[in-house]
Amino acid sequence: MFNQIGVPGIILLLILGLVVFGAKNLPSMGRSLGSAVKEFKEGISSKEPKDQ
Repeated sequence: MFNQIGVPGIILLLILGLVVFGAKNLPSMGRSLGSAVKEFKEGISSKEPKDQ
């Protein structure tokens, strides 16, 4: 599904995000999204046993 977006679709999404959220909020939202993805990946890859 996502492999069909392509470069024009990504550019359109960036422009839409700029219009909706504004230029001031976009960098902080990107940082927040990046840190959330990083924490999610770390949580998945951790090998801690689950409490039962």
